[in-house]
Amino acid sequence: MRTILLSTALFLTAKLALAAGHGMAPAVMATDQDVSGGTVTAESIVAPANGWLVVHRTDASMAPGPVIGHAPLREGTNMEVTAILTEDVAPGDMLMLMVHGEDGGMMTGGFEYTLGATEDGPIRVDGDLVMTTITAQ
Repeated sequence: MRTILLSTALFLTAKLALAAGHGMAPAVMATDQDVSGGTVTAESIVAPANGWLVVHRTDASMAPGPVIGHAPLREGTNMEVTAILTEDVAPGDMLMLMVHGEDGGMMTGGFEYTLGATEDGPIRVDGDLVMTTITAQ
């Protein structure tokens, strides 16, 4: 039994290490969720470099709106990333969870982006934002 558990753990560790640095496209995985506790969580994020999970307000137009939360990301696969919301979010509100970089600003490790700025700006792959949209429950 111990050998099986150890083998499984080693397999999963190797799989996550492979995903973290090589071959996995940047992505955000999240589902509709209760945000009444003042946080929103992405189940997994693959980031091409150190950066940020940024929470934008959005609506049916699917355009990124004001930033209402962020959390740091490390290069590779990040699991269960939670951002603290800086504004109240009502059930039915749409949130865009987006990957931003950590570059172009005045400091490393400090989130500097404001809507439309280039500092710590959004990551794009083939011209598309790396993001997903959820609905607050």
